[in-house]
Amino acid sequence: MVERYVMALDEGTSSARAILFDRGGNIVSLAQREFRQIYPRAGWVEHDANEIWATQLSVAREAMHNADVSAAEVAAIGITNQRETCLIWDRKTGVPLHNALVWQDRRTAGICDQLKARGLEPYVKENTGLVIDAYFSGTKLAWLLDNTPGARRRAERGELAAGTIDTWLIWNLTGGRAHVTDASNASRTLLFNIRTGDWDERLLAEINVPRAILPEVRDSSEVYGLTDPDLFGGEIPVASSIGDQQGALFGQSCFHTGMVKATYGTGGTLLMNTGTQIRTSDNGLLTTVAWRLRGQLEYALEGTLFSVGSVVQWLRDELKIIHSASETEAAAMDVPDTNGVYIVPAFTGLSAPFWDQYARGTIVGITRGANRNHLIRASLESMAYQIRDVIHRMEADSGIALAELKVDGGAAMNNFVLQFQADQLGVRVLRPKVIDTTARGAAFLAGLAVGYWKDQAELHTAFALDREFTPSVERAIADTLYRGWCRTVDRSRDWAEHD
Repeated sequence: MVERYVMALDEGTSSARAILFDRGGNIVSLAQREFRQIYPRAGWVEHDANEIWATQLSVAREAMHNADVSAAEVAAIGITNQRETCLIWDRKTGVPLHNALVWQDRRTAGICDQLKARGLEPYVKENTGLVIDAYFSGTKLAWLLDNTPGARRRAERGELAAGTIDTWLIWNLTGGRAHVTDASNASRTLLFNIRTGDWDERLLAEINVPRAILPEVRDSSEVYGLTDPDLFGGEIPVASSIGDQQGALFGQSCFHTGMVKATYGTGGTLLMNTGTQIRTSDNGLLTTVAWRLRGQLEYALEGTLFSVGSVVQWLRDELKIIHSASETEAAAMDVPDTNGVYIVPAFTGLSAPFWDQYARGTIVGITRGANRNHLIRASLESMAYQIRDVIHRMEADSGIALAELKVDGGAAMNNFVLQFQADQLGVRVLRPKVIDTTARGAAFLAGLAVGYWKDQAELHTAFALDREFTPSVERAIADTLYRGWCRTVDRSRDWAEHD
Protein backbone atom coordinates (compact mmCIF):
# COMPACT_ATOMS: atom_id res chain seq x y z
CA MET A 1 0.00 0.00 0.00
CA VAL A 2 1.36 3.42 -1.00
CA GLU A 3 2.11 5.73 1.96
CA ARG A 4 0.18 8.94 1.50
CA TYR A 5 0.64 12.49 2.72
CA VAL A 6 -1.22 15.78 2.76
CA MET A 7 0.44 18.91 1.38
CA ALA A 8 -0.23 22.39 2.74
CA LEU A 9 0.53 25.45 0.66
CA ASP A 10 1.19 28.29 3.11
CA GLU A 11 1.22 31.54 1.18
CA GLY A 12 2.35 34.22 3.62
CA THR A 13 3.10 37.91 3.40
CA SER A 14 6.81 37.57 2.74
CA SER A 15 7.28 33.97 1.59
CA ALA A 16 5.59 30.93 0.12
CA ARG A 17 5.97 27.55 1.79
CA ALA A 18 4.93 24.01 1.01
CA ILE A 19 4.85 21.36 3.73
CA LEU A 20 4.11 17.66 3.50
CA PHE A 21 2.47 16.18 6.62
CA ASP A 22 2.09 12.53 7.52
CA ARG A 23 -0.87 10.91 9.27
CA GLY A 24 0.50 11.87 12.69
CA GLY A 25 0.55 15.55 11.74
CA ASN A 26 4.36 15.53 11.53
CA ILE A 27 6.38 17.43 8.94
CA VAL A 28 7.88 15.14 6.29
CA SER A 29 9.25 17.81 3.96
CA LEU A 30 9.30 21.61 3.87
CA ALA A 31 10.34 24.11 1.21
CA GLN A 32 10.20 27.88 1.50
CA ARG A 33 11.09 30.86 -0.66
CA GLU A 34 10.68 34.59 -0.17
CA PHE A 35 9.21 36.91 -2.78
CA ARG A 36 9.48 40.64 -3.38
CA GLN A 37 7.79 43.34 -1.35
CA ILE A 38 6.86 46.30 -3.54
CA TYR A 39 6.44 49.80 -2.07
CA PRO A 40 5.33 52.23 -4.83
CA ARG A 41 4.60 55.05 -2.37
CA ALA A 42 4.61 55.64 1.36
CA GLY A 43 1.88 53.47 2.87
CA TRP A 44 1.39 51.44 -0.34
CA VAL A 45 2.35 47.74 -0.35
CA GLU A 46 2.01 45.41 -3.35
CA HIS A 47 2.92 41.89 -4.45
CA ASP A 48 3.42 40.54 -7.96
CA ALA A 49 0.66 37.90 -8.15
CA ASN A 50 2.45 35.97 -10.90
CA GLU A 51 5.55 35.84 -8.73
CA ILE A 52 3.45 34.51 -5.84
CA TRP A 53 2.06 31.74 -8.03
CA ALA A 54 5.46 30.84 -9.50
CA THR A 55 7.06 30.83 -6.07
CA GLN A 56 4.29 28.73 -4.53
CA LEU A 57 4.38 26.22 -7.36
CA SER A 58 8.16 25.91 -7.17
CA VAL A 59 8.23 25.19 -3.43
CA ALA A 60 5.42 22.65 -3.79
CA ARG A 61 7.43 20.79 -6.39
CA GLU A 62 10.56 21.12 -4.26
CA ALA A 63 8.88 19.71 -1.15
CA MET A 64 7.65 16.70 -3.14
CA HIS A 65 11.01 16.20 -4.84
CA ASN A 66 12.98 16.37 -1.59
CA ALA A 67 10.81 13.65 -0.05
CA ASP A 68 10.69 11.65 -3.30
CA VAL A 69 6.89 11.87 -3.24
CA SER A 70 4.76 11.56 -6.37
CA ALA A 71 1.35 13.06 -7.05
CA ALA A 72 -0.22 9.66 -6.40
CA GLU A 73 1.16 9.76 -2.85
CA VAL A 74 -0.43 13.14 -2.03
CA ALA A 75 -3.97 12.60 -0.77
CA ALA A 76 -4.92 16.27 -0.93
CA ILE A 77 -3.67 19.84 -1.01
CA GLY A 78 -4.79 22.43 1.53
CA ILE A 79 -4.25 26.16 1.18
CA THR A 80 -3.73 28.81 3.83
CA ASN A 81 -2.94 32.38 2.99
CA GLN A 82 -2.47 36.01 3.94
CA ARG A 83 -6.14 36.84 4.16
CA GLU A 84 -6.87 40.40 3.03
CA THR A 85 -4.43 40.69 0.12
CA CYS A 86 -6.41 40.71 -3.12
CA LEU A 87 -6.24 41.07 -6.88
CA ILE A 88 -8.29 41.08 -10.08
CA TRP A 89 -7.42 39.09 -13.21
CA ASP A 90 -8.65 38.32 -16.72
CA ARG A 91 -10.91 35.24 -16.70
CA LYS A 92 -9.75 34.13 -20.13
CA THR A 93 -5.98 34.68 -19.91
CA GLY A 94 -5.44 34.57 -16.14
CA VAL A 95 -3.34 37.73 -16.39
CA PRO A 96 -3.63 40.06 -13.36
CA LEU A 97 -4.77 43.61 -14.09
CA HIS A 98 -2.44 45.07 -11.48
CA ASN A 99 -0.17 43.96 -8.68
CA ALA A 100 -2.00 42.45 -5.72
CA LEU A 101 -2.77 45.00 -2.99
CA VAL A 102 -1.40 43.68 0.31
CA TRP A 103 -3.29 43.72 3.60
CA GLN A 104 -0.74 46.26 4.89
CA ASP A 105 -1.60 48.71 2.10
CA ARG A 106 -3.19 51.99 3.29
CA ARG A 107 -4.10 53.67 -0.02
CA THR A 108 -7.83 53.26 0.60
CA ALA A 109 -7.87 55.03 3.98
CA GLY A 110 -9.69 57.93 2.33
CA ILE A 111 -12.36 55.62 0.91
CA CYS A 112 -12.84 54.19 4.39
CA ASP A 113 -13.27 57.71 5.80
CA GLN A 114 -16.03 58.33 3.23
CA LEU A 115 -17.81 55.11 4.21
CA LYS A 116 -17.65 56.13 7.86
CA ALA A 117 -18.98 59.59 7.01
CA ARG A 118 -21.97 57.93 5.35
CA GLY A 119 -22.79 56.27 8.68
CA LEU A 120 -22.00 52.69 7.66
CA GLU A 121 -20.00 51.67 10.73
CA PRO A 122 -22.90 50.17 12.75
CA TYR A 123 -24.13 48.15 9.77
CA VAL A 124 -20.62 46.89 8.99
CA LYS A 125 -19.97 45.83 12.57
CA GLU A 126 -23.33 44.10 12.92
CA ASN A 127 -23.21 42.17 9.65
CA THR A 128 -19.53 41.60 8.86
CA GLY A 129 -18.08 41.60 12.39
CA LEU A 130 -15.38 43.99 11.16
CA VAL A 131 -14.53 47.67 11.39
CA ILE A 132 -14.20 49.97 8.40
CA ASP A 133 -10.48 50.00 7.70
CA ALA A 134 -8.14 49.89 4.71
CA TYR A 135 -6.81 46.59 6.07
CA PHE A 136 -9.72 44.67 4.55
CA SER A 137 -9.91 43.82 0.88
CA GLY A 138 -13.28 45.27 -0.20
CA THR A 139 -12.06 48.83 -0.63
CA LYS A 140 -8.90 47.53 -2.31
CA LEU A 141 -11.00 45.81 -4.98
CA ALA A 142 -12.95 49.04 -5.51
CA TRP A 143 -9.67 50.95 -5.90
CA LEU A 144 -8.40 48.45 -8.48
CA LEU A 145 -11.61 48.76 -10.48
CA ASP A 146 -11.49 52.56 -10.36
CA ASN A 147 -7.78 52.95 -11.09
CA THR A 148 -7.21 50.36 -13.81
CA PRO A 149 -8.26 51.69 -17.23
CA GLY A 150 -11.38 49.96 -18.53
CA ALA A 151 -11.67 47.65 -15.53
CA ARG A 152 -15.24 48.55 -14.55
CA ARG A 153 -16.53 48.09 -18.09
CA ARG A 154 -14.76 44.74 -18.33
CA ALA A 155 -16.18 43.70 -14.96
CA GLU A 156 -19.70 44.48 -16.16
CA ARG A 157 -19.10 42.30 -19.22
CA GLY A 158 -18.10 39.37 -17.01
CA GLU A 159 -14.51 39.34 -18.21
CA LEU A 160 -12.83 39.70 -14.83
CA ALA A 161 -12.38 37.55 -11.74
CA ALA A 162 -11.36 38.79 -8.31
CA GLY A 163 -10.32 37.19 -5.10
CA THR A 164 -7.97 36.89 -2.20
CA ILE A 165 -4.78 34.88 -2.57
CA ASP A 166 -6.42 31.53 -1.82
CA THR A 167 -8.76 32.11 -4.75
CA TRP A 168 -5.84 33.01 -7.01
CA LEU A 169 -3.93 29.86 -6.07
CA ILE A 170 -6.95 27.57 -6.46
CA TRP A 171 -7.67 29.14 -9.86
CA ASN A 172 -4.12 28.42 -11.04
CA LEU A 173 -3.90 24.97 -9.47
CA THR A 174 -7.10 23.86 -11.21
CA GLY A 175 -6.23 25.44 -14.55
CA GLY A 176 -8.90 28.13 -14.13
CA ARG A 177 -11.72 25.67 -13.52
CA ALA A 178 -12.49 26.73 -9.92
CA HIS A 179 -13.19 30.33 -8.89
CA VAL A 180 -13.88 29.80 -5.19
CA THR A 181 -12.98 30.94 -1.70
CA ASP A 182 -13.92 29.68 1.74
CA ALA A 183 -16.03 31.45 4.34
CA SER A 184 -13.05 32.36 6.55
CA ASN A 185 -11.36 34.31 3.76
CA ALA A 186 -14.65 35.79 2.55
CA SER A 187 -15.30 37.12 6.05
CA ARG A 188 -12.21 39.36 5.72
CA THR A 189 -13.41 41.40 2.75
CA LEU A 190 -15.96 43.84 4.28
CA LEU A 191 -18.32 42.37 1.67
CA PHE A 192 -19.45 39.13 3.36
CA ASN A 193 -22.39 38.87 5.74
CA ILE A 194 -21.37 36.51 8.56
CA ARG A 195 -25.01 36.11 9.61
CA THR A 196 -26.42 35.03 6.22
CA GLY A 197 -23.23 33.34 5.01
CA ASP A 198 -23.31 35.15 1.67
CA TRP A 199 -22.03 38.30 -0.01
CA ASP A 200 -23.88 41.33 1.37
CA GLU A 201 -25.83 43.18 -1.33
CA ARG A 202 -25.89 46.50 0.51
CA LEU A 203 -22.13 46.55 1.06
CA LEU A 204 -21.42 45.47 -2.50
CA ALA A 205 -23.40 48.54 -3.60
CA GLU A 206 -21.91 50.92 -1.01
CA ILE A 207 -18.30 49.92 -1.73
CA ASN A 208 -19.07 49.52 -5.45
CA VAL A 209 -17.82 46.01 -6.07
CA PRO A 210 -19.91 43.97 -8.57
CA ARG A 211 -20.93 40.55 -7.30
CA ALA A 212 -20.10 39.02 -10.70
CA ILE A 213 -16.35 39.29 -10.12
CA LEU A 214 -16.41 37.58 -6.72
CA PRO A 215 -15.75 33.88 -6.13
CA GLU A 216 -18.26 31.30 -4.92
CA VAL A 217 -18.06 30.86 -1.13
CA ARG A 218 -17.53 27.24 -0.10
CA ASP A 219 -16.77 25.18 3.02
CA SER A 220 -13.26 25.40 4.47
CA SER A 221 -12.93 21.63 4.03
CA GLU A 222 -14.17 20.19 0.73
CA VAL A 223 -12.79 19.25 -2.66
CA TYR A 224 -12.89 22.32 -4.92
CA GLY A 225 -11.32 20.59 -7.90
CA LEU A 226 -8.30 18.63 -9.10
CA THR A 227 -4.92 20.08 -9.98
CA ASP A 228 -3.91 20.37 -13.60
CA PRO A 229 -2.00 17.09 -14.16
CA ASP A 230 0.88 18.96 -15.81
CA LEU A 231 1.73 20.74 -12.55
CA PHE A 232 2.74 17.71 -10.47
CA GLY A 233 2.64 14.79 -12.88
CA GLY A 234 -0.86 13.76 -11.84
CA GLU A 235 -4.10 15.09 -10.42
CA ILE A 236 -4.33 15.96 -6.70
CA PRO A 237 -7.55 17.08 -4.98
CA VAL A 238 -7.47 20.71 -3.82
CA ALA A 239 -9.47 20.18 -0.65
CA SER A 240 -9.23 23.09 1.77
CA SER A 241 -8.91 26.82 2.00
CA ILE A 242 -8.52 28.66 5.29
CA GLY A 243 -7.27 32.11 6.27
CA ASP A 244 -3.87 31.88 7.89
CA GLN A 245 -5.02 32.82 11.38
CA GLN A 246 -8.03 30.53 11.32
CA GLY A 247 -5.73 27.82 10.00
CA ALA A 248 -3.53 28.24 13.07
CA LEU A 249 -6.59 28.02 15.35
CA PHE A 250 -7.55 24.72 13.70
CA GLY A 251 -3.95 23.49 13.62
CA GLN A 252 -3.63 24.13 17.36
CA SER A 253 -6.70 21.90 17.90
CA CYS A 254 -8.61 24.85 19.39
CA PHE A 255 -11.93 23.22 18.50
CA HIS A 256 -13.86 24.21 21.63
CA THR A 257 -15.38 27.47 22.87
CA GLY A 258 -12.97 29.61 24.89
CA MET A 259 -9.73 28.19 23.49
CA VAL A 260 -7.23 30.88 22.39
CA LYS A 261 -4.18 30.91 20.16
CA ALA A 262 -1.74 33.68 19.23
CA THR A 263 0.28 33.73 16.03
CA TYR A 264 3.49 35.73 15.87
CA GLY A 265 4.03 36.22 12.15
CA THR A 266 4.74 39.33 10.08
CA GLY A 267 1.57 40.54 11.70
CA GLY A 268 0.00 38.89 14.69
CA THR A 269 -3.40 37.56 15.53
CA LEU A 270 -5.21 36.24 18.56
CA LEU A 271 -8.31 34.15 18.03
CA MET A 272 -10.75 32.83 20.60
CA ASN A 273 -13.10 30.11 19.44
CA THR A 274 -16.71 31.11 20.20
CA GLY A 275 -18.37 28.12 18.49
CA THR A 276 -21.61 28.72 16.60
CA GLN A 277 -22.31 31.89 18.61
CA ILE A 278 -21.54 35.32 17.17
CA ARG A 279 -19.99 37.52 19.86
CA THR A 280 -19.68 41.18 18.95
CA SER A 281 -16.98 43.25 20.60
CA ASP A 282 -17.29 46.47 22.56
CA ASN A 283 -13.51 46.75 22.81
CA GLY A 284 -12.11 47.06 19.31
CA LEU A 285 -11.92 43.37 18.46
CA LEU A 286 -13.35 41.70 15.37
CA THR A 287 -15.92 38.97 14.99
CA THR A 288 -14.84 36.64 12.23
CA VAL A 289 -15.70 33.29 10.72
CA ALA A 290 -13.40 30.63 12.16
CA TRP A 291 -14.36 28.07 9.49
CA ARG A 292 -17.34 26.54 7.74
CA LEU A 293 -17.68 22.76 7.98
CA ARG A 294 -20.54 20.78 6.42
CA GLY A 295 -22.34 24.07 5.78
CA GLN A 296 -22.17 25.19 9.45
CA LEU A 297 -20.45 28.48 10.24
CA GLU A 298 -18.35 28.66 13.40
CA TYR A 299 -17.00 31.95 14.73
CA ALA A 300 -14.14 33.53 16.63
CA LEU A 301 -13.27 36.76 18.39
CA GLU A 302 -10.13 38.17 16.83
CA GLY A 303 -7.51 40.70 17.74
CA THR A 304 -5.52 41.63 14.65
CA LEU A 305 -2.05 43.17 14.94
CA PHE A 306 -0.51 44.75 11.84
CA SER A 307 3.15 44.65 12.91
CA VAL A 308 4.60 41.91 15.09
CA GLY A 309 7.41 39.99 13.40
CA SER A 310 7.74 42.83 10.90
CA VAL A 311 9.51 44.86 13.59
CA VAL A 312 12.37 42.34 13.39
CA GLN A 313 12.38 42.59 9.59
CA TRP A 314 12.68 46.36 10.07
CA LEU A 315 15.66 45.93 12.37
CA ARG A 316 17.27 43.70 9.75
CA ASP A 317 16.36 45.32 6.43
CA GLU A 318 16.06 49.03 7.21
CA LEU A 319 18.13 49.73 10.36
CA LYS A 320 20.54 46.89 9.51
CA ILE A 321 21.48 46.37 13.17
CA ILE A 322 20.96 42.60 12.87
CA HIS A 323 21.79 40.15 10.12
CA SER A 324 19.08 37.62 10.99
CA ALA A 325 16.12 37.25 13.32
CA SER A 326 17.96 34.52 15.23
CA GLU A 327 20.31 37.14 16.70
CA THR A 328 17.59 38.97 18.58
CA GLU A 329 17.08 36.53 21.46
CA ALA A 330 20.68 36.71 22.67
CA ALA A 331 20.81 40.48 22.14
CA ALA A 332 17.66 41.04 24.22
CA MET A 333 18.93 38.83 27.02
CA ASP A 334 22.30 40.58 27.04
CA VAL A 335 20.73 43.59 28.79
CA PRO A 336 18.55 43.50 31.93
CA ASP A 337 15.89 45.80 30.46
CA THR A 338 15.33 48.30 27.64
CA ASN A 339 16.90 51.19 29.56
CA GLY A 340 13.52 52.92 29.42
CA VAL A 341 13.07 52.56 25.65
CA TYR A 342 9.68 51.63 24.17
CA ILE A 343 8.97 50.97 20.49
CA VAL A 344 5.47 50.95 19.00
CA PRO A 345 5.81 49.40 15.51
CA ALA A 346 2.76 51.15 14.02
CA PHE A 347 4.35 51.17 10.57
CA THR A 348 0.97 51.04 8.82
CA GLY A 349 -1.22 52.35 11.63
CA LEU A 350 -2.60 50.64 14.72
CA SER A 351 -5.03 47.75 14.46
CA ALA A 352 -6.81 46.06 17.38
CA PRO A 353 -7.90 47.34 19.75
CA PHE A 354 -7.32 50.95 18.64
CA TRP A 355 -7.96 50.94 14.87
CA ASP A 356 -6.12 54.17 14.18
CA GLN A 357 -5.07 54.21 10.54
CA TYR A 358 -3.21 57.48 11.06
CA ALA A 359 -0.97 56.23 13.90
CA ARG A 360 2.69 55.74 13.04
CA GLY A 361 5.70 53.97 14.49
CA THR A 362 7.10 55.60 17.61
CA ILE A 363 10.24 55.28 19.74
CA VAL A 364 10.32 56.98 23.15
CA GLY A 365 12.61 56.98 26.16
CA ILE A 366 15.90 57.24 24.28
CA THR A 367 18.80 58.54 26.34
CA ARG A 368 22.51 58.69 25.57
CA GLY A 369 22.91 55.26 27.12
CA ALA A 370 20.45 53.53 24.80
CA ASN A 371 22.24 51.05 22.56
CA ARG A 372 21.58 48.42 19.89
CA ASN A 373 20.55 45.75 22.37
CA HIS A 374 18.06 48.06 24.07
CA LEU A 375 16.39 48.77 20.71
CA ILE A 376 16.26 45.06 19.91
CA ARG A 377 14.81 44.19 23.31
CA ALA A 378 12.21 46.99 23.07
CA SER A 379 11.21 45.66 19.65
CA LEU A 380 10.70 42.13 21.01
CA GLU A 381 8.83 43.40 24.06
CA SER A 382 6.43 45.27 21.76
CA MET A 383 5.13 41.91 20.53
CA ALA A 384 4.11 40.81 24.03
CA TYR A 385 2.61 44.18 24.92
CA GLN A 386 0.41 44.11 21.82
CA ILE A 387 -0.82 40.63 22.71
CA ARG A 388 -1.68 41.83 26.22
CA ASP A 389 -3.61 44.78 24.75
CA VAL A 390 -5.83 42.32 22.94
CA ILE A 391 -6.15 39.69 25.68
CA HIS A 392 -7.61 42.23 28.11
CA ARG A 393 -10.33 43.16 25.62
CA MET A 394 -10.96 39.55 24.62
CA GLU A 395 -11.62 38.56 28.23
CA ALA A 396 -14.02 41.49 28.64
CA ASP A 397 -15.96 40.69 25.45
CA SER A 398 -16.25 36.95 26.05
CA GLY A 399 -16.57 36.89 29.83
CA ILE A 400 -13.95 34.11 29.77
CA ALA A 401 -10.72 34.49 31.76
CA LEU A 402 -7.63 33.33 29.89
CA ALA A 403 -6.33 30.07 31.35
CA GLU A 404 -3.42 29.52 28.97
CA LEU A 405 -2.18 30.74 25.61
CA LYS A 406 -1.17 28.48 22.73
CA VAL A 407 1.35 30.15 20.42
CA ASP A 408 2.80 29.64 16.97
CA GLY A 409 4.47 31.52 14.14
CA GLY A 410 8.10 32.32 13.42
CA ALA A 411 8.70 34.63 16.40
CA ALA A 412 7.27 31.99 18.76
CA MET A 413 10.63 30.26 18.44
CA ASN A 414 12.15 33.17 20.36
CA ASN A 415 12.35 32.09 24.01
CA PHE A 416 12.78 35.66 25.26
CA VAL A 417 9.53 36.75 23.60
CA LEU A 418 7.51 33.89 25.08
CA GLN A 419 8.95 34.27 28.58
CA PHE A 420 8.21 38.00 28.51
CA GLN A 421 4.74 37.15 27.21
CA ALA A 422 4.07 34.80 30.12
CA ASP A 423 5.30 37.49 32.51
CA GLN A 424 2.99 40.09 31.00
CA LEU A 425 -0.12 37.88 30.92
CA GLY A 426 0.46 36.01 34.16
CA VAL A 427 -0.55 32.67 32.58
CA ARG A 428 1.16 29.69 30.97
CA VAL A 429 2.30 30.10 27.37
CA LEU A 430 2.43 26.81 25.43
CA ARG A 431 4.58 26.25 22.36
CA PRO A 432 3.88 23.08 20.35
CA LYS A 433 6.55 20.88 18.82
CA VAL A 434 5.14 21.54 15.35
CA ILE A 435 5.29 25.33 15.15
CA ASP A 436 3.87 25.43 11.62
CA THR A 437 0.31 25.26 12.90
CA THR A 438 -1.09 27.52 10.19
CA ALA A 439 -0.03 25.06 7.52
CA ARG A 440 -1.02 22.11 9.67
CA GLY A 441 -4.53 23.51 10.02
CA ALA A 442 -4.84 23.66 6.23
CA ALA A 443 -3.51 20.11 6.00
CA PHE A 444 -5.94 18.86 8.66
CA LEU A 445 -8.90 20.42 6.84
CA ALA A 446 -7.81 19.00 3.48
CA GLY A 447 -7.24 15.57 4.99
CA LEU A 448 -10.69 15.58 6.60
CA ALA A 449 -12.27 16.42 3.24
CA VAL A 450 -10.86 13.30 1.57
CA GLY A 451 -11.09 10.93 4.56
CA TYR A 452 -7.35 10.92 5.31
CA TRP A 453 -8.34 11.68 8.90
CA LYS A 454 -11.67 10.45 10.21
CA ASP A 455 -12.80 13.41 12.30
CA GLN A 456 -11.65 16.24 14.57
CA ALA A 457 -11.44 13.90 17.55
CA GLU A 458 -8.62 12.07 15.80
CA LEU A 459 -6.74 15.37 15.51
CA HIS A 460 -6.87 16.23 19.20
CA THR A 461 -3.93 13.97 19.93
CA ALA A 462 -1.78 15.84 17.40
CA PHE A 463 -0.94 18.68 19.83
CA ALA A 464 2.46 17.83 21.32
CA LEU A 465 4.10 20.32 23.69
CA ASP A 466 7.61 21.57 23.01
CA ARG A 467 7.96 23.97 25.95
CA GLU A 468 5.85 25.68 28.58
CA PHE A 469 6.68 29.19 29.77
CA THR A 470 5.40 30.21 33.20
CA PRO A 471 5.30 33.70 34.79
CA SER A 472 8.56 34.58 36.55
CA VAL A 473 8.12 38.19 37.75
CA GLU A 474 5.82 39.90 40.21
CA ARG A 475 2.60 41.27 38.75
CA ALA A 476 3.43 44.77 40.01
CA ILE A 477 6.63 44.82 37.94
CA ALA A 478 4.85 43.54 34.82
CA ASP A 479 2.06 46.09 35.27
CA THR A 480 4.49 49.00 35.67
CA LEU A 481 6.22 48.07 32.40
CA TYR A 482 2.86 47.74 30.68
CA ARG A 483 1.75 51.21 31.83
CA GLY A 484 4.81 52.63 30.09
CA TRP A 485 3.77 50.84 26.92
CA CYS A 486 0.26 52.30 27.12
CA ARG A 487 1.69 55.84 27.44
CA THR A 488 3.85 55.24 24.36
CA VAL A 489 0.88 53.98 22.32
CA ASP A 490 -0.98 57.19 23.18
CA ARG A 491 1.89 59.20 21.69
CA SER A 492 1.86 57.23 18.44
CA ARG A 493 -1.78 57.93 17.64
CA ASP A 494 -3.23 60.22 14.96
CA TRP A 495 0.20 61.21 13.68
CA ALA A 496 0.01 60.99 9.87
CA GLU A 497 -1.66 63.73 7.87
CA HIS A 498 -5.21 62.89 6.82
CA ASP A 499 -5.82 62.78 3.06
